[in-house]
Amino acid sequence: MTAAPSPPRIVLDTNVCLDLFLVRDPSCARLWAALQAGTVRAVTREDCRAEWQRVLHYPQLPIDEAQRPSLRDAYDALLHGLPDAAAPDDAPLPRCRDPDDQKFLELAWAARASWLLSKDNELLKLDRRARQLGRFAILLPQDWSLPPAERAGTPDHV
Repeated sequence: MTAAPSPPRIVLDTNVCLDLFLVRDPSCARLWAALQAGTVRAVTREDCRAEWQRVLHYPQLPIDEAQRPSLRDAYDALLHGLPDAAAPDDAPLPRCRDPDDQKFLELAWAARASWLLSKDNELLKLDRRARQLGRFAILLPQDWSLPPAERAGTPDHV
């Protein structure tokens, strides 16, 4: 008996997580449905999770103290931690102009993710170079979708 293949991995930057968990942005509906159905597996590592925790305390966001635990729990329920997910020093990754975003590239590389979803222009500019490495694409969440063969059982909208 052979095991079912694991779903493709995806990395979500912090702004995409805000759209998913706080704003409930309709442009993330396909992503939300795929995560809920388990047809894609979002991965994280501790420094990415720590950034999420910090952002939940930004004063410019409409988050009160009562909401923070549910937002943390939603993140932890859908994003799977990979404790050893560090790209090797010799990984041929492009360098992001924003050093705070380099961790998402490293995670996508180390996790063998198929996609890194971001709204950050500095990361999005690196899409072509990341694709040339043959590892992952960097896309806006609204531009992402599963290939047709992997969509079985995933609704197109929520």
